[in-house]
Amino acid sequence: MDKKRCRWCNTKNPLYTEYHDTEWCVPNFSQKYLYEMLMLESFQAGLSWECILNKRGSFRKAYDDFDIEKIINYGEEKTEELLGNKDIIRNKLKIRASINNSRLFKIISEEYGSFYNYLLTFYDGKTIYETNKTTNELSDRISRDLKKRGMKFVGSTIIYSYLQAVGIIHSHEEQCYLHKGS
Repeated sequence: MDKKRCRWCNTKNPLYTEYHDTEWCVPNFSQKYLYEMLMLESFQAGLSWECILNKRGSFRKAYDDFDIEKIINYGEEKTEELLGNKDIIRNKLKIRASINNSRLFKIISEEYGSFYNYLLTFYDGKTIYETNKTTNELSDRISRDLKKRGMKFVGSTIIYSYLQAVGIIHSHEEQCYLHKGS
């Protein structure tokens, strides 16, 4: 018998099913993962997560496997290369923001010792269990602070998705085999 999954999970897409089953809402606070997911989520603005997930491998290749030390030094030549890469999202504002956001991510991480330590200034470290939301007070506060620091494409909905992706918010729907109550 097939496992019941969240309604949004396109089970015809093995990448999406794998992501749903093994990654989404699973706590992963490693610096590299937190960075990669923030980069990918910022590209999601106005698009579906499935679209971004399908391009994840291409993003990793185009962005030097999300090596922040390389990305913070990207100049115009690399920006033009990214804009010409048909395998990723070629939105000029998002590409420029990804480089700027990388620099700010590094600054925040240095200020707090890690990006997760920064996130801990907004919540108590306990998983939040909620479904059928796209924003909450936590995503509002983090989004506001990141925007104040100069990040782009980090609205409350994007940050809420990010918090789900890294496992701070657990949102598997009630019918899903991975659902957990509070």
